[in-house]
Amino acid sequence: MDNCELEEIVKLSNREIVKLEGVVVVNEGKCYQANVVVEDGRIKTLSNSPLKGEKQSLDEVNSLPLSEGWGGSFLLPGIIDGHVHMREPGLTHKATMESETRAAARGGVTTVLDMPNVVPQTTTLQLLQERYDLAEHQCHVNYGFYLGATNDNLEEIKRLDTTFCPGVKLFMGSSTGNMLVDREEALRGIFRESPALIMAHCEDTARINSLTQSLSKGEGIFRDLAPSLLERDGVRLHPLIRDHEACYRSTELAVRLAKETGARLHVAHITTAQELDFFHPDDDQITAEACVPHLLFTDDDYETLGARIKCNPAIKTKADRDAIRKALTDGRIRTIATDHAPHLLSEKEGGLKAMSGMPMVQFSLPAVLSLVDEGVLSIERAVELMCHNPARLYHIKERGFIREGYHADLVLVRRKPWTVTKDCIESRCGWSPLEGRTLGWQVEKTWVNGQLVWDGQHVNTEVLGQAVTFSS
Repeated sequence: MDNCELEEIVKLSNREIVKLEGVVVVNEGKCYQANVVVEDGRIKTLSNSPLKGEKQSLDEVNSLPLSEGWGGSFLLPGIIDGHVHMREPGLTHKATMESETRAAARGGVTTVLDMPNVVPQTTTLQLLQERYDLAEHQCHVNYGFYLGATNDNLEEIKRLDTTFCPGVKLFMGSSTGNMLVDREEALRGIFRESPALIMAHCEDTARINSLTQSLSKGEGIFRDLAPSLLERDGVRLHPLIRDHEACYRSTELAVRLAKETGARLHVAHITTAQELDFFHPDDDQITAEACVPHLLFTDDDYETLGARIKCNPAIKTKADRDAIRKALTDGRIRTIATDHAPHLLSEKEGGLKAMSGMPMVQFSLPAVLSLVDEGVLSIERAVELMCHNPARLYHIKERGFIREGYHADLVLVRRKPWTVTKDCIESRCGWSPLEGRTLGWQVEKTWVNGQLVWDGQHVNTEVLGQAVTFSS
């Protein structure tokens, strides 16, 4: 027996079929009952008719008779979260690739695209490759990593392989990691030369610094501020320092540079109603992202949650939140992500001095589906924003849809209320701003490349994801 024949026999003996019969599929704008067969990690068949005559001679067959007692369950494509901070390398006291992809798997997220503000910052192609190498043996879901832009790494950006990386992360406002790009010549070079999508964090640092100085001197809008308020409740001032104008100015600049150069631009975590005017449903060159915290919270929530919801850009008013929610359905918002950014609770103390960011990847899908129950958007639109559009935007190959031949990244959800408690949290930081909150949907099962990684009770840590690939 030659080596090729032996290899084929071994491969066949390890084949696995997953059959989902009578499941309600939500995919490509439709909601319908279907049968789905997964073989060797890919979707083999998607059929509206009953399965007949299927041979079950392969080693392992998982069958879920969803038509019997599975009312209220829906099969969705696995969620693609395009904005995650797993904190590794260098910040592993608060999160690791392993812990945060456990959280993702439990939450129905099957692909994460991770940010470069780690230690060392991912600003060279060598460091980018090292992060992919690190992820290969740790991530329980699929993964990709952005290259970070700086004032002086344009040559690295120009050499980026766009089939290997989702895009270039550009901090046009100072945030965690201080990767600010603030030289006009550098900004123009990045927009002019980047071969990949530019994802921009847009806040005007000069305005933030000016407002911070006014606060320290008790001037301007802070003139009548009581010192006791600053000590006791200073985090409520966060949206006054990182204010609407800071966001608007920076987003206006990014959009203008994209139009002048023809660069593909995706503006991260929109927080103001005014910024939405820059985006249009039929414009694929310049697009916008909404993050789950800005869809859930308002500045009134600082009263009860304090620095737990402190993030950059800051959570703003109810009017802003409601405008962003409306933009989910009118097309001005192209994707929903999380900006999952774990910190230890000890790092979230000190009001304005607390670190910015919160863990969210485990709860994004149930939270957005709860907005479906509130009538904010339809379940079909939720899938568009969290699965299909991220796949389109980043040009991800063969993921983000339930289609024959595609990778079997799937999530089964059920309409069933439950309350977030500390003991269910997978993230290493061990807390969530949603603790005590009741969500209307549960993630029942998650498959990554056809492998059951979350069975409703446990994360199978033997399952490892793959580096996603991108079409150029």
